[in-house]
Amino acid sequence: MKQNESNTPKVQLKAYSFKEVAVLYEVSPRTLHTWLSPFKNEIGQKIGWYYTPKQMKIIFEKLGLPDSFDLN
Repeated sequence: MKQNESNTPKVQLKAYSFKEVAVLYEVSPRTLHTWLSPFKNEIGQKIGWYYTPKQMKIIFEKLGLPDSFDLN
């Protein structure tokens, strides 16, 4: 991952697998599933194995950014 000027790792708005999202949030896949269930309709189904960048934006808006990450 690239780093910005303040040495804060940057979250890229790109397609992520469910497991990659769990790793970003540093939780188990089971916990992530619980967190995402209330927003299932808003997020929509994954395309193949991945959430699209648009879906990831919704996830970041609903759950907040992972600790110590910045979208800028």
